[in-house]
Amino acid sequence: MSATTRAAASPGDTSPAGPKRGPGAVVLTGARFLLAFFFAFSAFAKLIAHESAVESFDRMGWGAGAMYAIGGLEAAGAVALLIPLLSGVAAIGLAALSAGASIVQLTLLDPPLAVMPAVLVVVFALIARDRHHLTTRLLALLSRRA
Repeated sequence: MSATTRAAASPGDTSPAGPKRGPGAVVLTGARFLLAFFFAFSAFAKLIAHESAVESFDRMGWGAGAMYAIGGLEAAGAVALLIPLLSGVAAIGLAALSAGASIVQLTLLDPPLAVMPAVLVVVFALIARDRHHLTTRLLALLSRRA
C-alpha cells in the first residue's frame, strides 16, 4: 500500500473518500441523522415552552429553568451529531442525557416509558464507538491549543 493510499485510508479521515465503512457504520450514520432530527424536535418543544413540555416538567416538580436547560442541551447535541468531528462527543453527551431521562421516567413519571431512552443510550454508545477516532482527533486538537 502506498503512502498516499495509507493517508487516504486513515481512520481520522472525514472526507467522503475516507476509510471504507461497513454496513453497520452506514446504519449508524443514518441513526445519527434521525436522532439529530428527533432531538432537535424535542428541544424545540422545550425551548418554546410547548404545553406538553411544561406539563411534564410540572409533573416532575422542576421549573422552567430546567426545561430550558435540557432543551438547550438537546439542541446543542442535535447540531453536534451532524458535525463529524463533534459527533462522538455529542453521542456521549446525549447518552448521558438519555440515561437521565430513563431514570426520571422510572422514578418520577411513567416507568414503562423508561425503555425508549434506555434504548437510545445503547444506540448513542454504538455511535460514540463508531466515531471514537474523530473524538480522539478532537481531543488532540484541543490539547494542542491548551
